[in-house]
Amino acid sequence: TTPTTPSALGPRGPTGSKVLCFHPWSDVTLPLMSVPEIRTVIDTWAEVSEDLGAEYPWVQIFENKGAMMGCSNPHPHCQVWASSFLPDVPRREDGNQREYLRRHGEPLLLAYGRQEARRKERLVLANDDWLVLVPYWAVWPFQTLLLPRRHVLRLQDLQPGERDSLAAIMKQLLTRYDNLFETSFPYSMGWHGAPAGPLGEAEAGHWQLHAHYYPPLLRSATVRKFMVGYEMLAQAQRDLTPEQ
Repeated sequence: TTPTTPSALGPRGPTGSKVLCFHPWSDVTLPLMSVPEIRTVIDTWAEVSEDLGAEYPWVQIFENKGAMMGCSNPHPHCQVWASSFLPDVPRREDGNQREYLRRHGEPLLLAYGRQEARRKERLVLANDDWLVLVPYWAVWPFQTLLLPRRHVLRLQDLQPGERDSLAAIMKQLLTRYDNLFETSFPYSMGWHGAPAGPLGEAEAGHWQLHAHYYPPLLRSATVRKFMVGYEMLAQAQRDLTPEQ
């Protein structure tokens, strides 16, 4: 049940990519795996992040689950794309977190997670090390943000106990997704951590490791939310409030 990490596709250059299969069985998704098996995936994520981060500033680990999210390979897997530049979304996150630290003296997402944990209005799951919440800016139905409770820059910085508790809360979250409409819930998810490589040599204390989950299902296993038209060209629209 050990996930396999194929070698990088193609020579090292401006970008690098890997594919990570989660399980030898082609019908076993993450919520159907045991907590120790998910922990193995997390350890591999951390190893790949550290390995590629030695050469590339940005290492994007992401999973597209299900055909609805464009996944063409039915075997449960994730991908890792590494680039010599910061893509637009991480670049904006970098700037906003940097500015918040300058103004308030603590990482933005650390302060935000503490506030949501105290209010419990949008908190979905919590354990000693992690929070899962619906961010107030959510536009996807059932969108969640996964945050460590302590200040952590990158996946490879997680302590053994934090990796165990991450595996446990991921299984809880993904099982809840599957149970919501009694289907293998599609989503796109990805980890965002502090840049590495040359860009990471500068002070990165404004960053807080986090994962985004963007699930498209709206009201049933067959009705999805489409981001089209006005939502793409003018302003994203919500069908549900984060609290709902």
